[in-house]
Amino acid sequence: MRRLVLWVPLVVFLIFVATVAIGLYKPSERTIRSQMIGKQIPAFALPEAVPGKPALGSDALTSGEPRLLNVFASWCVPCIAEAPQLMELARRGVPIDAIAIRDRPEDVAKFLGRWGDPYQRIGSDRDSSVQLAMGSSGVPETFVIDGKGVIRYQHIGDIRPEHLPAILRAFEAAQ
Repeated sequence: MRRLVLWVPLVVFLIFVATVAIGLYKPSERTIRSQMIGKQIPAFALPEAVPGKPALGSDALTSGEPRLLNVFASWCVPCIAEAPQLMELARRGVPIDAIAIRDRPEDVAKFLGRWGDPYQRIGSDRDSSVQLAMGSSGVPETFVIDGKGVIRYQHIGDIRPEHLPAILRAFEAAQ
């Protein structure tokens, strides 16, 4: 009996660890809900990220036309993976602007030259202040912004081919 009592704490601990591990490995909810959906984008004015490409300010996102806003970086591997999908969205007539995070102009230019340039404007957010104000925690992230500057949809992570229908639906709904 005494031996059994000695093993009870270990068994309880193992059950606890197993329960936590299962919860972390298979969470019941995998969707991250953005707190910025339905809110106005913050006011900002970013300098150009590459010479010859217009800079980006919040006023360009309140011009009456819905747009995609892609937060990316030249050093971001998932940003490379989503480049073909962004090019496809631009080919379909979806206007896309971007914010380059903690990047150098020459690196952004190389990235665009190698992987394609779907962007109409690119602002340089060297200290990530606009990124954080928009509720973005990493790269890449893509926002659908309606013509009044209200965030209607946020896609966290790289855009894969299977994500295109949802992004296009969100864009159409923002019109």
